[in-house]
Amino acid sequence: MAFILSFLLFLVGLYLFGVAFTATAFQAAIFFAGILLICLSFGIPAHVLSKR
Repeated sequence: MAFILSFLLFLVGLYLFGVAFTATAFQAAIFFAGILLICLSFGIPAHVLSKR
């Protein structure tokens, strides 16, 4: 379940990267949200799945 969640977060983060370049307002906030989601998508498997 954690792997699926991290993969979805990664895909949404990549989508936000693309949206940030076409948005008319809040480009930096959208891009930063994408960075945060991708960081979370790498952090979840590293911390949650390593405890198994």
